[in-house]
Amino acid sequence: MNNSTLPQAFQSITCPACGLLCDDIHLARDTTDNLAVTQNGCQKSITFFGRPALSSSAKINGKPASLDEAITRAAQLLSASKQPLFAGLGTDVNGMRSVMRLADKSGAVLDHMNSNGFMRNIQVIQNSGWQVTTLTEVRNRVDLLVIIGSDVVSILPRFFERVVWNKESMFGQDTGKREVVYLGGRDLDTNPGISPDGRKPQVLPCDSAHLPEVVATLRALVSGKKLYATEVAGITISDLQNLAERLAKAQYSVVAWAPPALNFAHAELTVQNITELVKTLNKTTRSSGLPLGGSDGDMSANQVCTWISGYPLRTSYARTYPEHDPYHFSTERLLNSGEADTLLWVSSFNPERTPPATKIPTIVLGHSAMTFEQVPEVFIPIATPGVDYSGIMFRMDNVVSLPVEQLRTNDLPTLSAVMSAIEEACTC
Repeated sequence: MNNSTLPQAFQSITCPACGLLCDDIHLARDTTDNLAVTQNGCQKSITFFGRPALSSSAKINGKPASLDEAITRAAQLLSASKQPLFAGLGTDVNGMRSVMRLADKSGAVLDHMNSNGFMRNIQVIQNSGWQVTTLTEVRNRVDLLVIIGSDVVSILPRFFERVVWNKESMFGQDTGKREVVYLGGRDLDTNPGISPDGRKPQVLPCDSAHLPEVVATLRALVSGKKLYATEVAGITISDLQNLAERLAKAQYSVVAWAPPALNFAHAELTVQNITELVKTLNKTTRSSGLPLGGSDGDMSANQVCTWISGYPLRTSYARTYPEHDPYHFSTERLLNSGEADTLLWVSSFNPERTPPATKIPTIVLGHSAMTFEQVPEVFIPIATPGVDYSGIMFRMDNVVSLPVEQLRTNDLPTLSAVMSAIEEACTC
């Protein structure tokens, strides 16, 4: 840590704390290299940048060790492993590139800590395709926003501020006249959906477990089907019919969903109903889907995995070539079945995202503030992208990559440097 650094202010900084990658953050750095958000922050960015600059040594079985000793031990574990699992994968683009190189050499399986959510989207893309939009398109064109099963702000705190109630649009639209509808979910924070002139959003609540039937009903109504029921999951058919008509009349509607909120069996079928509803609307008007998410570098990890291997995450190199399977290569299944015999866990953004409890040897390359209930065999604290070093990350809509900057100096190694050293020492 460089304690002699003079205080400094930063402007237009990109924040990697959520999938929005807001690039207007103002920060101040004090003489001890601690950072504080001074403008345009949310609670996630305040927490992310506010974590103190810690200097932590590597550990082997909980005891301090040199970096070289920890790298050697990690390489030994991977060299002896018959089926390593590389999971967590909370990193930036360059960090994920280094993960891919070692996975190829060691025959590892790759899976992100957020895969249970976004894999629901991947399965729909693979099965039937979809028509989705970008944050920029929403910011400039949307007139009716329908949000299914989520309040959005719990995962993307500044979504409405930056994307819905933005003061200007490219085509002169009065953004204050936009309409917002929440469909499904209970106890959601709908206050951000209130328009600048005080109009409250429409809320059609139901239990999340009933979202499959509600979304299927809305799709049927958009398709012109006649229904004889009078309500579904406590929502009247007349309210859903009214929503279907509003979607049909809208000039540019957007139907948004957050995969982590669709936490029920076969949720990918509900995502597919949403995307097929959007396809139907486009026969007569303009409509797009908007999958919401993107945290802990999941979009960056998936993009890198896809362009290098040809497949999204949950891909294995065990047969010396990439093989994708969204079921067999999930972290949970591989650990529960005993098929994985070594776990390498990466989490450079959030010290709370620790590895799952397991009896197999565990290597953690993570945030320096991490603490563990179950001490890993090897722990190497690594630098955080967007704070300790510069990098590149993909936004939640997967079409924009943004630079994240180095804002302070310390002695923590980058994930790329550690993975490259392990790769060189590994005899697998």
